[in-house]
Amino acid sequence: MEILDAYREDGTIAGCDLVRGREIPKDLYHLVCEVLVKHKDGTYLLMQRDWNKKNYPGLYEATASGCALKGESSYEAALRELKEETGIDAKDLKLMYRYISEHTLYHGYICETNCVKESIMLQEGETISFLWLNKEEFLNFVDTMKYVQAQKMRLEKYLNSLR
Repeated sequence: MEILDAYREDGTIAGCDLVRGREIPKDLYHLVCEVLVKHKDGTYLLMQRDWNKKNYPGLYEATASGCALKGESSYEAALRELKEETGIDAKDLKLMYRYISEHTLYHGYICETNCVKESIMLQEGETISFLWLNKEEFLNFVDTMKYVQAQKMRLEKYLNSLR
């Protein structure tokens, strides 16, 4: 059972706990951190979600992502999720966006890495495959039905900067 901090819409901690998978009370939010990975050679990492995931099974997303656990800062959660889902041990992430959706506060980061591309590790139950795509391939791929379109909305400003 994962315990999460509850947040108010303005991003402040509400002072009560949430349990992952249980209904979130009205006017409370949980925090989800997403990390877009860009290699120093200009390619982007896309991860394929496990077919057993409740949301978007088998689709690709351009981030390692997950809920911030109780007591964890947004930045700490982003670093942890990146390591768990890809094996990348980052030292420096840059905040790209904050986005609010129904009961969810999203914090999106970008990680620029020079990792060995073949060293990407998959997290059992979370990810089953990965792709490295150059900028043009990435921009085309996010417009397909193989990509999590809800995430595309959160990345829209960044994607537009690449066009």
